[in-house]
Amino acid sequence: MSKPKITVIGSINMDLVTKTNTIPKVGETVLGESFFTIPGGKGANQAVAAARLGAEVTMIGCVGDDAFGSELKNHLTAQGVSMENVKTIPETSTGIASITLSNGDNSIIIVSGANHFVTPEVVKQHEHIIAESDIVLLQLEVPLQSVIEAVQLARKHNVRVILNPAPIQKLPKELILQVDYITPNEHEQEMLLSRNDMTDEELIQVKEKCIVTKGSKGVMLYQNGETFIQGYKVKAVDSTGAGDSFNGALAFSLSNGAALKESCQFANAVAALSVTKLGAQAGMPTLQEAEEFISTR
Repeated sequence: MSKPKITVIGSINMDLVTKTNTIPKVGETVLGESFFTIPGGKGANQAVAAARLGAEVTMIGCVGDDAFGSELKNHLTAQGVSMENVKTIPETSTGIASITLSNGDNSIIIVSGANHFVTPEVVKQHEHIIAESDIVLLQLEVPLQSVIEAVQLARKHNVRVILNPAPIQKLPKELILQVDYITPNEHEQEMLLSRNDMTDEELIQVKEKCIVTKGSKGVMLYQNGETFIQGYKVKAVDSTGAGDSFNGALAFSLSNGAALKESCQFANAVAALSVTKLGAQAGMPTLQEAEEFISTR
């Protein structure tokens, strides 16, 4: 059986993680418990999640000409992600996310760095890779015009697209209507549906594309009426990357031919497992681990 081919176009970051009992208020200084550097970025996280499960994953993105860039390329290659199409940008820093962890929750500041150089031209150069994919997985940590270009190329070659609309921003309605699946959280869904540039029929189309993530509670689907899919209760250590784990697992399962509801159930389990360890990518399970977890629940 051939591996599903998933192309991820998106961000590659180094996460700079500070763990503390108290998140400081404006103007306040507090003592932290520990500090880590951990590979991250929504694009890279989703690529690792799919690769760990057994997909053939190609990453399209950019890193800077610095120590973080070299480290991330080596790390992602070791995780089974093809990095042949990731460009190193001279005299540019690799993207970073400054993350503060406190009591199992997080706050994040992102600096795009080399991710800004994932231009529409870069995406066009990889049309042949998009054309050979089972699914293209996208987020919004690279320029919006590049996301639009990727969707147009995927539609041209009849390749399914999953768009994770995070960090949320105003999106052209043509983009939203062209993707196959959208994976917002509840806040992002509200922004997607509170538009005055769409007809009622178009808003219904958008809602039916939505797979709304509700954290540990589960997900809500709107195809053929509302369907709530229960999540899994686990002891959370670090919620960073849970949504990315869900998206990578969803792409993997759909690419393997599973139905949407079944794919969401599987993605829920993968996301639940991912929060039981520190670091966005460290907790992402293998297919065997995910199947064993599901079998015990």
